[in-house]
Amino acid sequence: MLDDGNLQFQVTAADGRNLDCEVLVGGALKSRKGVSAPNARLTLSAITEKDRADIEFALAQNCDYIAMSFVRSAKDIHELKSLMRGLKKDAAIVAKIEMGEALENIEDIIKICDGIMVARGDLGLETPAEEVPFHQKRIIKLCNDAAKPVITATQMLESMTDNPRPTRAEASDVYNAILDGTDAIMLSAESASGSYPVRSVEVMSEIASIAERNLENFGAPGVSRDLPEAKGRSDLEDISIAISKATSDISQVIKPKAIVTTSMSGYTTRRVAKERPNTPILCMTPNAKTQRRMALVWGVVPLHVEEFATIDEMVSITVRAAHDKGLVHRGDRLVIIAGVPFGIDGQTNLIKIHTVGEEGEI
Repeated sequence: MLDDGNLQFQVTAADGRNLDCEVLVGGALKSRKGVSAPNARLTLSAITEKDRADIEFALAQNCDYIAMSFVRSAKDIHELKSLMRGLKKDAAIVAKIEMGEALENIEDIIKICDGIMVARGDLGLETPAEEVPFHQKRIIKLCNDAAKPVITATQMLESMTDNPRPTRAEASDVYNAILDGTDAIMLSAESASGSYPVRSVEVMSEIASIAERNLENFGAPGVSRDLPEAKGRSDLEDISIAISKATSDISQVIKPKAIVTTSMSGYTTRRVAKERPNTPILCMTPNAKTQRRMALVWGVVPLHVEEFATIDEMVSITVRAAHDKGLVHRGDRLVIIAGVPFGIDGQTNLIKIHTVGEEGEI
């Protein structure tokens, strides 16, 4: 299949370098279009020589995320991480799920990467289009359970490539992806080469805003009131899960202005976002790269703050940063959570109810 399946061929012979094909569905073939061979098991490396050059260039620009195409298994992610270690650089990895093999290995892929993109274009060629909604919902749920950000992409507002308004089905598609629990929604041709790029973004944003205002009417996505099975989890992770769930429950009762999370890696913030609280989540981090990466996570406003060593310093610095940005005001109530001692990745063990302006601050 070529060009998202618009052209279809049956391979009749192959000699190792060339394919003889019978045209099943013909048409005009433009340059730089994708090729898909459904059900084929490729033995090629997931990283081509051109990919290596592109990755090296992207890392030299200090990019925050690299989206890896045609991921088949966790082995592909390990290969990219090995390449980055060799270059003495670091970026978060988003695995694009667009191959049938990836669906078979999806839980291992989610475990090893930093985020997932449901790339529905090629996925709809690798698997029957009728199955794509099921795979999308399953992947989103697995990412929610793992507190990993997930992006839903491809043909979300496809008709807006040529038209100023989306179809009703497209609007429903975007809305339902948000109800399912996706962290981000992504345009492709609509903004890359379409006739209405700005309007496409505006429409996408408007649909997202309406969906999020009505989340509680359908039950927050990705939230299970039962703790997941403890198999393979550490005590620190159990505590982090409990604190994050308690934070969401407390916020439902006391209606704070914001949930303030402090995190070096973003772990604490992602754990809270997993619960989809109705309260804005502020990610306070001394790590500038974490601040930028957290912009991808649902419901999060990330802020870069100076380092802190004690709980009192943490409260003072984070509250002042939020106040200076106009996100909170004197008298507002906050729920603050953190991992103590600070700087240790993967733990969340402190929760504090705080009123802005108390203890002589601000």
